Amino acid sequence: MPADNPDIVWSNRNDPPSRVLIVDDSVVARTVLERILVAHPDFVVACKTNNAQQALDFLARDAVDLILLDVEMPGQSGIMALPKILEAGRGAKVIILSGRCEEGSAAAVEALALGASDIMSKPDRGSFGDQFARALLSRMSRIFGEEREGVASTIHLRQTDAYRAIGCVGVGASTGGIHALGQFFAGILEPLGVPILVTQHLPPSFIPYFATQLGRMTTLPVKVAEEGELLKPDQVYVAPGEANLCCRRSWNGQITVALSSERTPLSALPAVDPMFMAIARCYGPGAAGVVLTGMGRDGTAGAGHIVDSGGIVIAQDEATSVVWGMPGSVARAGLATALLPPEKIMGFARQHSAIMA
Repeated sequence: MPADNPDIVWSNRNDPPSRVLIVDDSVVARTVLERILVAHPDFVVACKTNNAQQALDFLARDAVDLILLDVEMPGQSGIMALPKILEAGRGAKVIILSGRCEEGSAAAVEALALGASDIMSKPDRGSFGDQFARALLSRMSRIFGEEREGVASTIHLRQTDAYRAIGCVGVGASTGGIHALGQFFAGILEPLGVPILVTQHLPPSFIPYFATQLGRMTTLPVKVAEEGELLKPDQVYVAPGEANLCCRRSWNGQITVALSSERTPLSALPAVDPMFMAIARCYGPGAAGVVLTGMGRDGTAGAGHIVDSGGIVIAQDEATSVVWGMPGSVARAGLATALLPPEKIMGFARQHSAIMA
């Protein structure tokens, strides 16, 4: 496997290799996964088990950084065991590997909602090849590449005015975001009186399941945004998978949804940057941006526009993030007023703002 593969992030060789636990009932799959990881200097196989209970027993006495978890196993399925595995893992990331939990399925969204960092379709027993190996290493390397980059950075929080009015809240998230969004909405204890726009990095096929799942996490109405509809207070609008969720102000002052299929330089679609930029244009100092866990830097450029317009930006803290890429990038750029767990974000925003009528 060539070291110059552009899809794989090679970390600093001075860092200790990340410890990986493989949980799969197939001896073939366990053997192939171990062979893939042995070939990469940034990872080491700490243990291989064939069921969830063995994994829990191992995690009770030893620590790992990442868990590769199969779904279809005898006894307890990977998804059923996921909450206990995450708890026992004490911060370990989990990538779900399954031939039946395809990206875009309801089971995949459930796994992400429970706290899985990523999901990959596992090939048939005789179909493991170089393409799968490259894809797996790419996702693993990016998770830990982002994490290590954030650790070494100095953070400076912005000082804000003691009181400001919020007219719209935009929330951006990626890896681990569904679980974080559930915590974010759980922290909204009373109506805000403003629209909430949500961009979660997901393939288009995920979006209907995601919107349904999000609707179960909050008492606020949730819908996939449609071109031209009026933004209403206490309504949650979800970016469709094939377009950026933006907004525009009409001649009579009304603000409506504007969908854009233009890709950003980060190649995300939907992307957080266009949403934040649009909120800044339409709401000015009333714009509020929230950046939750996610890989990459999407949201940083848009957060700059919100700050320039006089608005406020709050990012998820590193301790509660699955991957501190997006919120860490915003923090390192000096754009965040606060770094908080998701459930405390809107409480902080209320203390430092009014809500526009």
